[in-house]
Amino acid sequence: MAKAVADTASPAENAAGFVTDDNSVIGFSHMHDSGTGGNPSLGNFPLFFHPGCPDDDFTKCEYSVMTRGVPRVPGSTLASAGFFGINLTNSVRAEMTVTAHTALYRFSFPGTSTVEVGMTEEDKLKPGVPYSPLVVVDLVDLANSRNAGGIQVYPESARVIGEGQYNPSFGYGRYQAFFCADFKGAEIRRSGTFIANNATEEPKFLDSVGAGYYIPTGSAGVWIQFDKPATNSILARVGVSFISADKACENAEAEISNFEFEKVESDAQEAWTEKMSAIQVDATGVSEELQTTFWSGLYRTMLSPQNYTGENYLWNSTEPYFDSFYCIWDSFRAQHPLLTIIDPAAQTQMVRALINIYEHEGKLPDCRMSFCKGYTQGGSNADVVIADAFIKNLTEGINWDKAYEAVVSDAEVEPQNWGLEGRGNLVSWHELGWIPWNDEDKNGTGPTSRTVSRGVEYAFDDFCISRMAEGLGHEADAQKYYQRGGNWKNYWNSEQRDRYRDTSGTVVSTQYTGFMQPRMINGTFRYQNTRTCSPIQNQHSCYYDTGFDTYEGSPWLYSFFVPQDMAGLIGLMGGPESFVERLTFFHKSGISYMGNEQGFLPTFQFHYGGRPGLSSFWTHHYIPDLFNASVNGIPGNDDCAMGAFTAFSLMGFFPVAGMDVYLLTPPFFPEVRLRVPPPPPGSNGKQQHEWAVIRVKNFDPEQKAIYIQSATLNGKTHTRNWITHDFFLKGGVLEFTVGKTEGSWGTAEQDRPPSYPTVDMPVTTHPGESMADHEPEGHTEVKPESK
Repeated sequence: MAKAVADTASPAENAAGFVTDDNSVIGFSHMHDSGTGGNPSLGNFPLFFHPGCPDDDFTKCEYSVMTRGVPRVPGSTLASAGFFGINLTNSVRAEMTVTAHTALYRFSFPGTSTVEVGMTEEDKLKPGVPYSPLVVVDLVDLANSRNAGGIQVYPESARVIGEGQYNPSFGYGRYQAFFCADFKGAEIRRSGTFIANNATEEPKFLDSVGAGYYIPTGSAGVWIQFDKPATNSILARVGVSFISADKACENAEAEISNFEFEKVESDAQEAWTEKMSAIQVDATGVSEELQTTFWSGLYRTMLSPQNYTGENYLWNSTEPYFDSFYCIWDSFRAQHPLLTIIDPAAQTQMVRALINIYEHEGKLPDCRMSFCKGYTQGGSNADVVIADAFIKNLTEGINWDKAYEAVVSDAEVEPQNWGLEGRGNLVSWHELGWIPWNDEDKNGTGPTSRTVSRGVEYAFDDFCISRMAEGLGHEADAQKYYQRGGNWKNYWNSEQRDRYRDTSGTVVSTQYTGFMQPRMINGTFRYQNTRTCSPIQNQHSCYYDTGFDTYEGSPWLYSFFVPQDMAGLIGLMGGPESFVERLTFFHKSGISYMGNEQGFLPTFQFHYGGRPGLSSFWTHHYIPDLFNASVNGIPGNDDCAMGAFTAFSLMGFFPVAGMDVYLLTPPFFPEVRLRVPPPPPGSNGKQQHEWAVIRVKNFDPEQKAIYIQSATLNGKTHTRNWITHDFFLKGGVLEFTVGKTEGSWGTAEQDRPPSYPTVDMPVTTHPGESMADHEPEGHTEVKPESK
């Protein structure tokens, strides 16, 4: 829960607090959501240290978050698992480490009687400040969303406690948070409170701050000024809680009793080492940058969802509670499948937490942060996470009957506000098999947008539910949801052409026809340009409530999202050869965007067309071009998912989430080893292998031999271009021989991944309503419906 870092004044970019840019550091706070979009998240109760105040007058120090920021010293930032450090130009060095619910900071000072507070030539001409450190403890959060709160300083013990109410960053509601800060290393000279930049020595507490009056900067809190520290450093311990200030103090005292910075840092590193020990790689011949990219990706995969067990103030339960599912639309595709392999215990707890949320909130979340319901971006994709866990035999403590009840609720019961949970337009979904653009939804409300992207995701969600129904013996349900899994075909407009305007304004048609398109109630197709919301046309047009029919991606992109029936899709696209040609164009043309998670699976879908070598080619194109160890080495919001894509790709396989399928490519390492989990309690199973090993016999350090020529699994010839989860449950050795050109391995029809076709449904095109000849648009233009 504790994730300490420097917060920077980086407009629209500091969602996680810190940004690698030139903006000033405005504080050091203790909780963050990492790698998200939306508004800045958490960042409550920041600390900020001045080495002293001008003329030793506390009223002349800066207190407001709007004015107190100080530049960082270039090149001084140091980050590692369990540690962050940075130097500020006011001569303060800040270091931090954490336990589960507590952050420990060490602020160091030069020790001179007068301290310089800048690095520029102009700063050096100014007099320094007398050395007497002053800490600001602010109630603000990163988004300046606080609407109530209180804080108190106890000068005799150097303890500060406080609380506030805040808004979530990508959802609806409010949440409460509490902290308990203790300082060690210097005697207190004086203390007091501040609002904005007005500081006083009395009172020592602020109550109901923000209730009934407005503070534009959001800043209000306490300050403490210290004598010169004997060791020229001051330690700050900050416990956090969502229950009470007393609980925050208990967390701090239980987890960090002795203020031993090196011990806490070492323990944090050991915890990360234990998490990472589930994976081993032979890195012979692999660049340090690629290794950094790999391990950093794994690290980011484990930052969220966050384990808030014991801190849930909404209901009493003995079940685990995880928060910061931010968002499952992003994470179901790669992050959760990766955790299922490398940390099945944590993934099992997350599934139990999702089921427990359903029991108390009435619906599974698609997005959830800070105990609040987040916005649903597409389908009810917690269904996929739960089905994936069911298929892959995560069992410990999971109530599968309750889990099934939860996913069926998503499929059948429309909530009042399906913008926050569940699905919308369910009457039409059940009766027509698609979400009409002009639907009259009388059962719930939500943004009238994303009918195509929600529809293809609803279809896959239903298919995943059918797999659970079959496994749990609900035969009628299994057939019903299996058929609904074929509803994607209802969006396929076989006559829709790919057209665009070139730089001269001339309308150009490509050879590609047939795309997912929005439909009306009467079955006619509505037109959305096939490239809209891609990097080459109106990319930033398709968000939660912007009215387009695809979400953060184009019809080109969503026309490939049929994981349950790729054979059916390939047939509609003209067969394997045409499919491969179209998918290649998708990647070459710039329509593909790897900064969003929907772009992951199409990188590997060449497997379905019998060309697994091209999946390897494009993986090696995107890594390291877009995914690397540079500052810009994450092509979009990380969402704890970009790292999962990177890790999977570098290890040589990628999941089809919700299905028992992993698509195989050569790893970027000579050998990768993944620890096999012990058999479930009471299963009487015996563990045959300790590791699942993926090995390249003739590894090429230059990464030119990237095409699998042949493979063996436990010594036997393996011609399929995919494997099942059994390999990671039982272990063994998967060994590749690679070459510099594509071979025949994995190309035969019987060696391609499975598809689950449904009964063919007519794809309706009404006379006079084909949109194939429509002019491409700068904005959406709708042809009137036929009467």
